[in-house]
Amino acid sequence: MVLKFFRGRQSPEERDEKIHEGLERSRRGLFGQMASLFDREEITDETWEQLEELLIAADVGVETTFALVQGLQERVDSGELRRPSEVREALKQDLVFILEQVPHREPQPDGEGLGVMLVVGVNGVGKTTTIAKIANLMKQNGVNVLVGAADTFRAAAIDQLEVWGQRAGVPVISGAPNSDPAAVVHDALAAGVSRSADLVIVDTAGRLHTKYNLMEELKKIQRVSARTAKRHENLLVLDATTGQNGLAQARKFAEAVPLDGVVLAKMDGTSKGGIAFAVVRELRVPIRYITTGEKITDIADFDPRAFVEALWR
Repeated sequence: MVLKFFRGRQSPEERDEKIHEGLERSRRGLFGQMASLFDREEITDETWEQLEELLIAADVGVETTFALVQGLQERVDSGELRRPSEVREALKQDLVFILEQVPHREPQPDGEGLGVMLVVGVNGVGKTTTIAKIANLMKQNGVNVLVGAADTFRAAAIDQLEVWGQRAGVPVISGAPNSDPAAVVHDALAAGVSRSADLVIVDTAGRLHTKYNLMEELKKIQRVSARTAKRHENLLVLDATTGQNGLAQARKFAEAVPLDGVVLAKMDGTSKGGIAFAVVRELRVPIRYITTGEKITDIADFDPRAFVEALWR
């Protein structure tokens, strides 16, 4: 099997349905208000002001908001866009463009061999449940996957991951609480090789991102996994409900390990779906998945156009 695990293989219909359901709060909230701005007969200065306020409130980010609004204003002033409905469609296309500027960077095929997915993020973002959802999605698509419980600083994290592993039907390799996380990763990779696994998903410690020791531990784990894995992907899990704070977290983690993608967790719990645009535009990192509920199947492959369409009523 070559690279199959890097995509969930959901059908477009299933993916779009999950994204649409997961973004209901955003669609009925700030983005719904945004859409209503263009139901008017004309675009006024007040329209631009309200659009700026709503974009910023939706966590799109100040820099990204100003770039979007300025671009639209210039196109209206030049006569390229005339009707409010045209401005609305142009805004949607601009939002899609932002998300498509940083496509997922899939590793190149390198023959058969073990792959590793290192999942990082601070405590409380939904990292453990996200790992279970990814593992379940992979297994449903025929991937032989196992999980390494390398968050040894929290015994509860190991127990939680083992419970989720049972639900997903995937084996979990763990060590004793407070044991060396890199040693657990080594054992998980060895188990992956012996069981002819396609992918090992590694859960890492998630103490505060300002803790220097945590970042050094992540670098160590990265080195250990690089010795065995043929293909490597580092995913950062961000809690979508935390908004702009997530960007600061992402920057810290990017200093420790190169990020290949972001998972936006708890998208169903926020009306501020704009954080996706800030993540991609400001961090230059693609979004890989969004999670949208409590069930193990509540995960969707990220698709820019489906995401933007789901935000608008």
